[in-house]
Amino acid sequence: MSRSLNRRVFLASSAAVASGLTLQSATPASAAPASAPTSTPRVPDIDVRKAAQQDPTEATLTEAVVLMRRGQLTSETLTEAYLERIQRYDATYQAYAEVTGDTALTAARKADRGRAGTGGVLRGIPLCIKDNYFTKGVPTRCNSYIFEDFVPDQDATAVARLKAAGGIVLGKGQMGPLATTRATLPNGTVTTVNAWTPEDPSVDPGGSSTGPACSVAGRLASSSIGTQTGGSIVLPSNQQNLTGLKPTMGRVSIHGIIPLSFTRDHSGPLARDAMDAALMLQVMAGPDTQDPRTLGLPAVPDLIRSATPVVSRGGAVRIRRATRIGVPADFLSAQKTLRGTFLDQLDAISGVTLVNITYPADWDLLTGTFNAARLAERTEPFRHWLRADPAKFGVSLLSWLQGLMLSGDEWITAQRAKNHLLREVLDGLMDRCDVLLQTGPVPFDILGLPEIGFPIGFDAAGVPVGAILGGQPYEEDRLLEVAAAYQAVTDWHTRRPADPTSTSARLKAATVRPQLSAEEAAAASA
Repeated sequence: MSRSLNRRVFLASSAAVASGLTLQSATPASAAPASAPTSTPRVPDIDVRKAAQQDPTEATLTEAVVLMRRGQLTSETLTEAYLERIQRYDATYQAYAEVTGDTALTAARKADRGRAGTGGVLRGIPLCIKDNYFTKGVPTRCNSYIFEDFVPDQDATAVARLKAAGGIVLGKGQMGPLATTRATLPNGTVTTVNAWTPEDPSVDPGGSSTGPACSVAGRLASSSIGTQTGGSIVLPSNQQNLTGLKPTMGRVSIHGIIPLSFTRDHSGPLARDAMDAALMLQVMAGPDTQDPRTLGLPAVPDLIRSATPVVSRGGAVRIRRATRIGVPADFLSAQKTLRGTFLDQLDAISGVTLVNITYPADWDLLTGTFNAARLAERTEPFRHWLRADPAKFGVSLLSWLQGLMLSGDEWITAQRAKNHLLREVLDGLMDRCDVLLQTGPVPFDILGLPEIGFPIGFDAAGVPVGAILGGQPYEEDRLLEVAAAYQAVTDWHTRRPADPTSTSARLKAATVRPQLSAEEAAAASA
């Protein structure tokens, strides 16, 4: 499909969403059955690294699928290995809000009994699900007092599709309260840590999909899914050495997800590399009659092909399609040496052209001041609880109250600013490049455009550093092509953190965990 048609479809869809056509109630209710996935992906027969052959929890999702297909790994073995690590280390990591070990083992044994070649592309693969996705028969608390007793009787569409493809739910990933900050208790006490610094809870693990990220980075799940409204997939991926993919608005159904902002909520994977992210998104994406945002969009491309590096017989890597990568003027303002090396590595890939990009003069105004419009959107579906018992919002109450203070004319002005920003991005910045490097996720979150975050190295303290790449509407495939080519010439994505050195129970008891104040929570809120 042509880029111009993609843009027309995207603009029409964005206008519909802004008018409130896809507003979802926050009231706990049953999710409808998922529509059938648009395609049946095929995992390529990749080379499996020696480390993955020796330890199944080291394997990427794709490597685990290949090992099972070859009869060298069973789902039960893999699931038991993850559950053993959860039992040993999760008191330190606190990645999970709920672990469904018995159910997962039962599903794993059933998967192993199935006939080879049946059961879906993810058959027997253990996954972590962020705790704002409805999960049938499993508590979905959204880390909030509001939903502390909520047990859905249906799965969210994305969860249903993963399970239909054979995926196994290991448990629910801990998250920021109501999907706002990094994972804390509702009172603001930090819970989930960065898997690379488990003994230091003060190190930012990224949020609000903190637990899903930590579960994959800490080898407590093969892959996970999160949500993004203000960076909550790409930022924890950057902080914990993962590849996180936030698709275009509407590419994945948000039916059965407790909302935060109806014009910005997105569902996507947090994975170990580009291929894993592609496989997860290929299963999750596609139209769903229960979410009007997903209907009438361009077909989902072959994401797995896009995430397969193009390598010559001599070993040289080239980009699948000639791609112009926009580099904004402030990209080297932080992590200059590391980011400079990253740009050199990109520039060395055949078919890549780096293009210098200058932001328009009103960029900070459009992406900063007017970003406050999101606060009114999050307040609207939660008015009942704000009136009935504001204490249920815990430490995040302040940002909901701020939403009440935004007037109707201010919200309309912000929507006009959003339309202006969209024109500047699509007809200005993105007219000069195919993908755009970013120093933060907010601009593309405001607009609903796709983003991918992936690792590019480590800082002086040994904490992962990542890059964020934004794309044209419905061009998740182009983002994956760039990430896959870069990962074919680097090995950052293959590195795993060391396990916690202290026994988990003792460390949990001894470690003093920071506590966010209401002001800090509001400042850090998605």
